[in-house]
Amino acid sequence: MAEAENTTIARPYARAAFSQALDDTSGLTSWSGMLGLLSAAVSQQAVRQALENPRLTTAQKASLLLDLVGDELSDKGKNFVTVLAEYGRIALLPTIRELFEMMKAHHEKTMEVNLTSAFEVSEQDTEKLSAALKKRLQRDIHFSSTVDSSLLGGVIIRTEDTVIDNSVRGKLQKLAQALS
Repeated sequence: MAEAENTTIARPYARAAFSQALDDTSGLTSWSGMLGLLSAAVSQQAVRQALENPRLTTAQKASLLLDLVGDELSDKGKNFVTVLAEYGRIALLPTIRELFEMMKAHHEKTMEVNLTSAFEVSEQDTEKLSAALKKRLQRDIHFSSTVDSSLLGGVIIRTEDTVIDNSVRGKLQKLAQALS
């Protein structure tokens, strides 16, 4: 399935989980943890292969996942896994988690920003960028940065579904495409 299809199919499940999370006082944190755990479990190759076994019934697939992480799930979380299994959507858990986290961030007025640079970015520059983004977006910014020397120079800023590629490598690739 294409990534866009997965996101479209996963969105109602993420919304349902988010709605359930809003009903409890510590629901956002609890559901975030449960979805993170479930996502990590189904991302493991051995678990993924077991869940893809066509001989397993939907109940057996749900049982397999619940046997692995069921002790860490609330009753609503266990029910969520059962519903996902019934509709053949367990493999979408990583996408469901990603969408849930985006909804959670919007609700809490926070934003994850990743800065990739060819060189180490100073703490002072990181703070300036974070403050500028916070002012412009009216959200608390959770900032992380990585170094990728293959960029040659410049930066790539990633947040949710936005990518700003201001790297030398990105500009060279655009130039090469324009020339071909």
